[in-house]
Amino acid sequence: MSEPSIELPQEGDLVVCSVSTVKQNGAYVDLDEFPGVTGFIFIGEIVSGWVKNIRAHVREGQRLVCKVMRTRRDGKSMELSLKSVSEERRRDRLTAWKNEQRAHQILKVLGEKLEWEQEQITSLSEDLHLEFGSLYGAFEEAAMHPESLTEMGFKGEWIEPFVEIAIENIIPDFVQIRGVFTLSSTAPDGVEAIRAALISAEENTNEEQEIIVTCHYDGAPSYRVEITAPDFKSGEDTWEKVSQGVITSIEAAGGEGQTMRE
Repeated sequence: MSEPSIELPQEGDLVVCSVSTVKQNGAYVDLDEFPGVTGFIFIGEIVSGWVKNIRAHVREGQRLVCKVMRTRRDGKSMELSLKSVSEERRRDRLTAWKNEQRAHQILKVLGEKLEWEQEQITSLSEDLHLEFGSLYGAFEEAAMHPESLTEMGFKGEWIEPFVEIAIENIIPDFVQIRGVFTLSSTAPDGVEAIRAALISAEENTNEEQEIIVTCHYDGAPSYRVEITAPDFKSGEDTWEKVSQGVITSIEAAGGEGQTMRE
């Protein structure tokens, strides 16, 4: 099915692309979300450091997530960077892309059940993309808040089956909440105080309730926390408990701390 009409990517955007040709000086790619738009990754933008064999890093047919460095004059080709995308950002962007592809398939199934023409499916897809930022976002919002479509001004007999198929296919088995702790201490045992605060966060893990809390070192003074929970409420409640506990712990040891949701 055709994709909704959206603007071309801008400098700094992350794009999902597939490698079409690998040359000695770089790789040509097709931008998966923008039919007819191509990109080129110079060998110096493949990985940091010297590249002895480019094919050890990229190959034809491989799906990549790249950063747009520059749009060429023709407006249909981009200069891209692979090395500028961290593993975490690559994973998040690829997940968002896969979700959008899945959303289009779900809408196609719904359209077939309603005996819609392709033009009707495409039109609704574009309208939902415009209002919710993405088609997957529309399904996700409808699954969590069934009244959201009518509140946004949408009308029609398609709304009820749309919500039903959203609930059946979109509501995840678990949710993930991420945040960053900024922790510091000038006390002689400051390192141990920070370590104790992070351990106190992970102690909120409750396997029986399917709640997992993990902390990761991002480079002092930043520490990343990831919370996996079976639903949004328990995830949010755990985030509040973890945040308050970490701040209380570090301040009791004479340090300072801040928390921020991603």
